[in-house]
Amino acid sequence: MKRVIVSGGGTGGHIFPAISIANAVRERWPDSEILFVGAEDRMEMERVPAAGYKIVGLPVAGFDRQHLLKNFSVMVKLFKSMQKARKIIIDFKPDIAVGVGGYASGPILKAASAKGVPTLLQEQNSYAGVTNKMLARKASAICVAYEKMEQFFPAEKIVLTGNPCRQDLVVSEENRTQGYAHFGLDPARKTILMVGGSLGARTLNQSIARVFPKLAEADDLQVIWQCGKYYYKEMQQLQSEGKIPPNVHLVDFVSRMDYAYSVADLVISRAGAGSISEFSLLGKAVILVPSPNVAEDHQTKNAQALVDKGAAIMIRDAEAADILFTRAITLIRDEEELKKLSENILKLAQHDSAKRIVDEIEKVIR
Repeated sequence: MKRVIVSGGGTGGHIFPAISIANAVRERWPDSEILFVGAEDRMEMERVPAAGYKIVGLPVAGFDRQHLLKNFSVMVKLFKSMQKARKIIIDFKPDIAVGVGGYASGPILKAASAKGVPTLLQEQNSYAGVTNKMLARKASAICVAYEKMEQFFPAEKIVLTGNPCRQDLVVSEENRTQGYAHFGLDPARKTILMVGGSLGARTLNQSIARVFPKLAEADDLQVIWQCGKYYYKEMQQLQSEGKIPPNVHLVDFVSRMDYAYSVADLVISRAGAGSISEFSLLGKAVILVPSPNVAEDHQTKNAQALVDKGAAIMIRDAEAADILFTRAITLIRDEEELKKLSENILKLAQHDSAKRIVDEIEKVIR
């Protein structure tokens, strides 16, 4: 019976790959024991049990780079987390510890290495996170989603596997037909899908609000606008005032992304690693607006990796309100450029990523 610790989290971009890897471990070894280790009070403490796995929280927190004096409490939490991590390793006796990035993976993978337990890292982004860079020296293998990661990790440990994605995302004619009905769309019109994450993205919302008059005149296109739960009431107010044109379909959250992707001719999105992996697998033409509020500006680097291969358009957050939708409207009417973007991003797709990561786990612990 295999005993596996999976650690990391803090954001959906870390949590989803972690759960996908655990699912693939369970599929490979049905009697395996899997324990998640996360950060107390972060979203993994809810998401992981909902997926059917046990999780233990560490009192760990990230360093405050703006207010250095606040880091005394961070150091106290780190010390307590290391103590708890050592006890978890002793009690659970894992065969391997897998880290996907995020605060919690540091203490638990360090504790695992100290006890002679092999470790494996999964890095989602094109610019490696601080925790994974710190843990790389002692890791047995490092699974990545982008080329040229030798600048961060020892080349001999790197395996290109891609990022695990949702398994229920299928673009098909059946889903396209059902998608038009689900969202109340016109099949004769081109469709832009704009998503800013489950909470939303202020810049994307401001960008579309600026062009309502122009969109109202565009009888050849329509928009699915996921504004995010945080902004939904504010946007509903605009709708009640009649400011949102009828060809713009406002939702707080898209629960059926398979339908949304199936009807979308063009996607507008932030540049998170998980989203980019989905666009690649599905061959979606995309305009990426990297979030400026992320560590090491890694979303810009994710987007640039695609731009360099002619696989996406990038518009900087500071410019988006002025030019995003002008560019999007021009692009969606250009069949040749849409086709080129779709073909190029499809070439970057990494299939069966979770299974391939478990292949590497098996090599390490066999």
